[in-house]
Amino acid sequence: MTETKGSDKLELIATKSFAPYPEMYKVVDFLNRTLKEKQVIFGLTKDEDGSMTISIYET
Repeated sequence: MTETKGSDKLELIATKSFAPYPEMYKVVDFLNRTLKEKQVIFGLTKDEDGSMTISIYET
């Protein structure tokens, strides 16, 4: 899967769904700040059934 934002392309590397964890956004923020120089971006979504999905993208 490739998403286009202007001339930037994000390639989806992996996704993983899990039970809700209220502070998971802090983990994703930490990973994004720490690994931004490694050309990786993490995303977090909450699904309709209440589960959470973390996505890893390569820029």
